[in-house]
Amino acid sequence: MGLAYRGSSRQVKMQGVPKAVHRAKMEHEPKPMTSTERLDSIRADFEMLDEWEDRYRYLIELGKDLAPLEEGERTDANKVRGCASQVWLATHVEQDEDGPRLRFKGDSDAHIVKGLIAIVFAMFDGQQAKDIPGIDAHAIFAALGLAQHLTPQRSNGFAAMVARIRADAEAARQA
Repeated sequence: MGLAYRGSSRQVKMQGVPKAVHRAKMEHEPKPMTSTERLDSIRADFEMLDEWEDRYRYLIELGKDLAPLEEGERTDANKVRGCASQVWLATHVEQDEDGPRLRFKGDSDAHIVKGLIAIVFAMFDGQQAKDIPGIDAHAIFAALGLAQHLTPQRSNGFAAMVARIRADAEAARQA
């Protein structure tokens, strides 16, 4: 699941409420966005939204933009333990000259959780397995204001997704 689009932020109307929504647009020669660019885009969009209701809507929009998870990947092995909602995380390991690189696909039965999955993927998708332990996902989560505005169950689910990705990165490094 490579990201082949350059993102941009813009104002759009959604159900009568103006909100910033990250939309991918195809360029003449598509280039993948780096993790830093994806996170910067999400941060910029969050900063443009003053109300938390709009930020929740934005989270839902991020989740709608996830690549679909194939039915065959909705397995017990891909289910993330510790989430109140059903969450599936499929990890794909690619080998390149720098070692294993992790790619992710995921889904949830809860709209806001799908948005959290999109944020987790913005942090970790396409990263080298050796670099994943150095990403402070909890600091990014807090900087977006999510730690103080989500239920403890959703925050625990976020932590469970991060722990799963870290375990998958360690397994890829050891293989």
